[in-house]
Amino acid sequence: MNIAEMSIQKIRDWVEGTDQLSAEQRLELSKDQRKGVQAIWRRFIAQENHLKKQQALWEIMTETEKLYWAQGNEYIVGIDEVGRGPLAGPVVASAVCLPATFYLPGLNDSKKVSASMREAYYEVIMQEATAVGIGIISAERIDEINILEATREAMYVAIRETGITPELCLIDAVHLPRLATPQVSIIGGDGKSVSIAAASIVAKVTRDRLMKAYAEEYPAYGFEQNAGYGTAEHLQALRTYGPSPLHRKTFGGVKELITG
Repeated sequence: MNIAEMSIQKIRDWVEGTDQLSAEQRLELSKDQRKGVQAIWRRFIAQENHLKKQQALWEIMTETEKLYWAQGNEYIVGIDEVGRGPLAGPVVASAVCLPATFYLPGLNDSKKVSASMREAYYEVIMQEATAVGIGIISAERIDEINILEATREAMYVAIRETGITPELCLIDAVHLPRLATPQVSIIGGDGKSVSIAAASIVAKVTRDRLMKAYAEEYPAYGFEQNAGYGTAEHLQALRTYGPSPLHRKTFGGVKELITG
């Protein structure tokens, strides 16, 4: 292959169609003085570096799973929740069991992933996970038992809904006192464990979809934008229209409007 004799379009098509270049090809591309070729070369290197970072992150985030897989645990379930802080809507937990062969570079804490990527990762997780369970606890129930207990309740439901008996549960920063299965609570677990990260993605996408659906029923509060969190616009809507049935009446920003 003589790169110097190829058109820029042909070089672009060729480079975009491969993820590996030989040392000789790299040298030719790097020394080609055409601006278009240099742009193609820079883009290839940037993408290659990005992939290397994702692969390195994947190795870090699978360390915990690999440790317990090596001990003979097949059903390792990652658990996380979304929605402890909002003024409205449910708290949602997810429990995800991934096979040892699962590979999804870039998977991370849902807060560190764009909305479009969360949706894409969600589809892969739902298709390839060994099991997925979701627990949804309403605002009314949150007011009855407090947000921590509601979070735990959502997690218990999510674990049950996986339909499997976990051998180990990896949980993001929460301890479940009534869980018979061995558990490990990991602070910041959604950024340290792929199982917890996957649960984070599933919980986040599930809750965001719910809040968008609720926005059609209660359009005044902008739930499709704020997901129930206390943004300035949401707080103004609360002052104007009062709380909806989805609002958490024991939360600051809402209870004051009820108690006067």
